[in-house]
Amino acid sequence: MKSSEILTCFQCGTCTGSCPSGRYTSLNVRRIVKDSVKKDISGEPDLWMCTTCYNCQERCPRSIKVTDAILQLRSEAVKKGRILPAHRKVCRFLIKTGHAIPIDDVHSAIRKKIGLGAPETVHKYPEALKEVKKILKSTGFDELVK
Repeated sequence: MKSSEILTCFQCGTCTGSCPSGRYTSLNVRRIVKDSVKKDISGEPDLWMCTTCYNCQERCPRSIKVTDAILQLRSEAVKKGRILPAHRKVCRFLIKTGHAIPIDDVHSAIRKKIGLGAPETVHKYPEALKEVKKILKSTGFDELVK
């Protein structure tokens, strides 16, 4: 995202008012947008409260790619080794299992009961886990979340 695009934000608050996560967390999208222009916010925990629902981006009267900017800011934070412990745990689980949140036995049983088999993932194709790990390693993802 170009920083010039962020500079077109006139702080109307539509992003913050549209944010479902902001209703339950300290996330204030408008503040993230404003602060990201002035300072390094890679250490801000609020950066990780965004659920990437894209409400803010879809409703922005200036068509600023707000969610994309947050994802870019997160990416920069990770490169600096700044990631919330809970997110780091999910990332490590992805590396280990091929899933951020794998299906447990209870949910597997429910899927079977309602006529669904394993999802089209490493649950159904366990041999693919080796490939998932290879991809994550080739991108350096494993090193970023150490």
